[in-house]
Amino acid sequence: MTKILKKLIIRPYILLFLLAGNFTDAQVSIGKQGLSGGSSILEFSGMTQTFASEDTETGNIKGLILPAVTVSPAFSIINPPTDHPQNGTFLFDKQTSKVRMFENGNWMDMTDSGTSSAIIPLTGTETGNGVIIGASSSSAKGALILESANKAMILPHIKNPHLTVKNPYPGMMCFDTVSKSVAVFDGNKWSYWK
Repeated sequence: MTKILKKLIIRPYILLFLLAGNFTDAQVSIGKQGLSGGSSILEFSGMTQTFASEDTETGNIKGLILPAVTVSPAFSIINPPTDHPQNGTFLFDKQTSKVRMFENGNWMDMTDSGTSSAIIPLTGTETGNGVIIGASSSSAKGALILESANKAMILPHIKNPHLTVKNPYPGMMCFDTVSKSVAVFDGNKWSYWK
């Protein structure tokens, strides 16, 4: 074999090996070059500068947008459907105009009733089972599923989102570095959870 032919055959295998190695630790960063450490499965840009509890400086104004569903999925203990919500499921319910979280068989409202008028209608047909990070498969159903026994998701950090995010989208979620709380936007106003 010629050297060129060997390179053409071997290079794809090396590339596949390197790519596979990148997915084995199941850590992902979005909007930044690297991860803060080994304790996160998913991180976004906008982290504070020193990671100290009193450090509020960040220039980030982009948050995580939750899926907007027509109505929160039902849950039945007696005969649960195969796509019943899992604990820790977050969404924006267009029927109630509220950000909601599923916990122990119930939907908890994280905001008062807002408005869904700014939501851009979905066009086309939804396909696939969502993206899973941290495992090769999951019984949970969702657009983004994080599976880990020892890692957590770090929300985007924003300083005073009610002041700095000029056009928040219904269902936007972030960590406010000033109030040190989770901030969620319902289409009308921000709600803060400690």
